Amino acid sequence: MSYRLLIDSLHRRLRDEGWHDIRPAYGFVLLAARDRPASSTELASKLGVTKQAVSKVLEPMDAAGLIRRSADPQDARMKIVELAPRGKRLLATVERIYAEIEAEWGEAVGAEAIELTRSYLTEIVLAANDGQFPVIRFE
Repeated sequence: MSYRLLIDSLHRRLRDEGWHDIRPAYGFVLLAARDRPASSTELASKLGVTKQAVSKVLEPMDAAGLIRRSADPQDARMKIVELAPRGKRLLATVERIYAEIEAEWGEAVGAEAIELTRSYLTEIVLAANDGQFPVIRFE
């Protein structure tokens, strides 16, 4: 329930700030490609989905100017995906909004409770996955 509250709050605030063309699945791609460009195959692997599923989400992201796709210099058959300037601005906006929401939750239960919750949930996820963070599925 708290996850749904977080995501719903995020997307409501994004719309309030003029980001009307953003779908929840975009966040997974933005995070997977944030540190460096990646091939569609790499993104599919990171996200635990098929290349076709990634392609379905990349099309509208490309059309919205959130990502750029270009031919791989080593293999022209492969496409490299990188964040476009608008995608980088969206990611920065999302991080700011998450911090605001977390601060509001901290006002309700205390900052220490928020930090403990984050720590406990991290331990639970790692314990359930042999000490590794699992791939994130957006389907």
